[in-house]
Amino acid sequence: MPVGDSMTIGSAGEHTWRYRIWQHLRASYGGPFAVVGPRETLYDKATDTPTSYEYADPDFPHFHLAGWGEGWLHMAPLIGEAVRAHRADVLLVSLGLIDLGFYTNAAQTADNVRAFVTEARAAKPTVRMVFLPVIPNVRAQTDAPFAAEVTLFNELQAKAVADLDDPRSPLLLASLPESYDVNHDTYDGTHPNTSGEHKIAGAFAEAMHQAWGLGGEYGDDDDDDDSAREDSRYRAAHSSLRRSAWR
Repeated sequence: MPVGDSMTIGSAGEHTWRYRIWQHLRASYGGPFAVVGPRETLYDKATDTPTSYEYADPDFPHFHLAGWGEGWLHMAPLIGEAVRAHRADVLLVSLGLIDLGFYTNAAQTADNVRAFVTEARAAKPTVRMVFLPVIPNVRAQTDAPFAAEVTLFNELQAKAVADLDDPRSPLLLASLPESYDVNHDTYDGTHPNTSGEHKIAGAFAEAMHQAWGLGGEYGDDDDDDDSAREDSRYRAAHSSLRRSAWR
């Protein structure tokens, strides 16, 4: 089950990293698997609602628990029922940027990480979870206090993962994609374009492959022969949003 904020739900016309990780696992996992979750849609910027089914490639399982403007604060109370109802075995979680930008400081956000883990395990004691550190966005380049909170949260999240790891319900901290560049891998300084989607999916894929032997090594050319064309589409579709849509 993919869990996240605007970087995970994506918006109308996008593939999303959810599509990229599904394509990767379909090619490398070697067994049956299902993508699950209580939600299916993309965010529609034209109507400011999460109601779009206009995926760039609609032929994949859309299910997720992600929301535009939603963070750990919002997902911790929801994750237990989502895991219980949809029988999730593995959670791929990318949260924190929206919390730090609008709702909670680093310490409070880390407390919500711990609450999330507690709720998920209450629903399924053997659930496995992979957490992606917060990728600093364009705001961190000019807002030093915000950048410091991102750095501190990533440290506190790493500590929470280490503290709460359990053989029955293992937790993994994925690595930040080393080459991720908000000027190259996003269309507005925050939200991933084609290359950004691949790098986020690759971070989750490498963590699962290295720690649990799930899938294989990630290659960003496995399912995408038209990256240049897609990046042009992203820039054209989203260029007017760059100044304000940083979440």
